[in-house]
Amino acid sequence: MSLLRTKPINADMHCDTGLRRCLTAFDLTLLGIGAIIGAGIFVLTGIAAATRAGPAIVLSFVVSGFACAFSALSYAELASSIGGCGSAYGYAYAGLGELVAWIIGWDLILEYGVAVAVVAIGWSGYANNALTAAGLHIPAALLKGPIDGGIVNLPAALIVLALSGLLAAGVRQSARFNAIMVLVKVLAIATFIAVAVPNVQPHNWHPFMPFGWHGVMGGAALIFFAYIGFDAVSTAAEEAVNPTRDLPIGILVSLAVCTVIYIVVAGLLTGIVPYGTLNVSSPVAESMLRLGYRWASAVVAAGAIAGLTTVMLVLYYGLTRIFLSMSRDGLLPPVFSAIHPRTHTPLRVILASGLLIAAVAGFTPIGDVAELVNIGTLAAFVLVCCGVIVLRRTRPQLKRPFRTPWSPAIPLLGVAFCLYLMASLPLITWMRFVIWLVIGLAIYFGYSRRHSSLNA
Repeated sequence: MSLLRTKPINADMHCDTGLRRCLTAFDLTLLGIGAIIGAGIFVLTGIAAATRAGPAIVLSFVVSGFACAFSALSYAELASSIGGCGSAYGYAYAGLGELVAWIIGWDLILEYGVAVAVVAIGWSGYANNALTAAGLHIPAALLKGPIDGGIVNLPAALIVLALSGLLAAGVRQSARFNAIMVLVKVLAIATFIAVAVPNVQPHNWHPFMPFGWHGVMGGAALIFFAYIGFDAVSTAAEEAVNPTRDLPIGILVSLAVCTVIYIVVAGLLTGIVPYGTLNVSSPVAESMLRLGYRWASAVVAAGAIAGLTTVMLVLYYGLTRIFLSMSRDGLLPPVFSAIHPRTHTPLRVILASGLLIAAVAGFTPIGDVAELVNIGTLAAFVLVCCGVIVLRRTRPQLKRPFRTPWSPAIPLLGVAFCLYLMASLPLITWMRFVIWLVIGLAIYFGYSRRHSSLNA
């Protein structure tokens, strides 16, 4: 059997999969914003400015934004033409073959799973600061894992378990909660902008590029984590009311809105305080304190907690849908594709993955492993862009409600930008990524290929 065997594209985008179709274009856009605006804007912006790019962090966001835009246009075309399959995994299965689809699915499991755990640890820090400000103190041993000298990072584990319960209750409930949290963090960002604009000191932008162009690209590779999440919109294909129309809207609008917000916030942040002072865990809130606006700092901290919560929720949601799709195709055991008859959710995979992620967040110091999220995502984006080019040649008659403009130039630019950012990541990250891929290939050839639904 050929390694390039592909999955037939189902023309019926509204087939009954057991999931409930209830998400509109507005819901999908909010899911995208919920996944994108979080750790990137509230944490990584300051760290990348202080250590990598200086005030030129705005250029880093532009570079990463372009890389995502080219990929998002490719996502939008595939979402409109293969919307019922959902996610980069489904698109690759239809256009590039089962082996490539497995690699992308395996990458996405890494991206979403590790990202949820990393963000949960960041959420724990913000939540502890908020509790401390209110006079409540959590013992230090319950804020760190054993390797760091503690017992367990209890807040990080608990928030993951709480989100497990929310996702298990149903996608409609999760979408409503996400909408409320998005409103909170958008209000927090608006508060920051309103306070920052009259306090900008132009001399803080000089020198503008203290680390040179290399620093700009290093910053882009680091803050690319800030954009992770718009691809999670595509995993909602089977719960979208009209996937061929609504998915491209959700992907492109959420990315455009968040890119503008990132550039504005990054420019203002480096304009109100010296960039060298931003290497802290909560740079946006800290900058408000430096200006003497305690109330604004509190609002920003609340927005950060809400932002990190929605990032975890949407990425966790995407993780469970990837497991569901791969299991339904026979590439993972059938236990992962069971749908609960009352909640219409993959209850078993939600609970199983929640326990695993909670354990990782509670007991493991993740640190540099967070960079695995970036390289796994970039690799998936490269293959999605390639998928547009391949499908244009192999299936020219496929109905495409949305077509990537100037193809193949746009998909090729997406490939080039993503590979450039991947090359900016450390060697140790590449080594860990290769190990992850080797494990995945062992599972594919040992189990998945023999149990694939294409063998039926």
